Amino acid sequence: MKGLILSGGHGTRLRPLTHTGPKQLIPIANKPVLYYAIEDLKEAGVTEIGLILGTNMPEKVQEAVGDGSRFGVNITYIMQGEPKGLAHAVAVAQEFVGDESFIMYLGDNILKSGIMEFVEGFEDSDYQARILLQPVENPRQFGVAELDNNGNVINLVEKPEHPKSDLALVGIYLFKSSIFEAITQIKPSWRGELEITDAIQQLLNSNLKVDSHIVRGWWKDTGKPEDVLDANHLILDMLESQINGEVEDGAKISGRVFIGKGSRIKKNTVIRGPVSIGENCEIDAYIGPYTSIGDNSVIKGGEIESSIVVGDAVIKCNERIIDSLIGNHSHIISMENSLPKGYRFIIGENSLVNI
Repeated sequence: MKGLILSGGHGTRLRPLTHTGPKQLIPIANKPVLYYAIEDLKEAGVTEIGLILGTNMPEKVQEAVGDGSRFGVNITYIMQGEPKGLAHAVAVAQEFVGDESFIMYLGDNILKSGIMEFVEGFEDSDYQARILLQPVENPRQFGVAELDNNGNVINLVEKPEHPKSDLALVGIYLFKSSIFEAITQIKPSWRGELEITDAIQQLLNSNLKVDSHIVRGWWKDTGKPEDVLDANHLILDMLESQINGEVEDGAKISGRVFIGKGSRIKKNTVIRGPVSIGENCEIDAYIGPYTSIGDNSVIKGGEIESSIVVGDAVIKCNERIIDSLIGNHSHIISMENSLPKGYRFIIGENSLVNI
């Protein structure tokens, strides 16, 4: 079985962070979202992976992932060009996949449970597709599946105005090679895209079998800032404490905290986990729960809580920062000694904010 990870798309809902790189490289608990997908495939025994690239700085993905050897997999890069839908992304990978079964994994998704249990038995079954589903509160924003009383998939609709169920398609699919023929028989949707839901529906229309699994653990599509922060929260909930840097006498650390090599925690610092701090950071501040601070960052004064600092940032202020996404090489500097209740930031790389 082979794997396909989709790393295209413009990430418009995550701008300005995605003006300077693909959304799949935004870190969750100090690890790019894309890495979680690669690790899930490797854990499931899939080592031949096609990584489908779009037009938003694909070279950054190639630089971050390389040939895949660091993950124990082999990566083949496949250029999709302009994103024309998930089914189009599958179609451009046909030569790579050949006649094998394959897993398609959207590179901005995170699944707590991994995918091993969903992969088992698929290759030897007569099912032509397997979809993962989870009940959601807002099914109109997703592809939605309708099941019969026996749990068989009978209908799929992309972002329906009037959903017939609350079962959203999780961004992970298993396919046999018959999906390629199905894609040739569909037309672009009202969005101008070739929808993977339409291709799976075409399998059903051709009397081919599609089964489903309900995902019981959490699943996150990290397409919006609040989703990224939620995913960071969920991953940090599973954090294991490890201190590899230097902690000065007087610093107070409680809860589950990871501190990377070369980082220095100054004596007046208070850290309440779960918190992940990268390598070569200098921290002299209050760092509250559910915060991730990337490599080479300097945090001095003030408070940060429930936030992601991507890395190479300088934050020197006496303010309280909450629920924020702060991009690479950003600077936040206090200009006066005001004491507001809190600030919320979503700022891209190389930004300067004077407070």
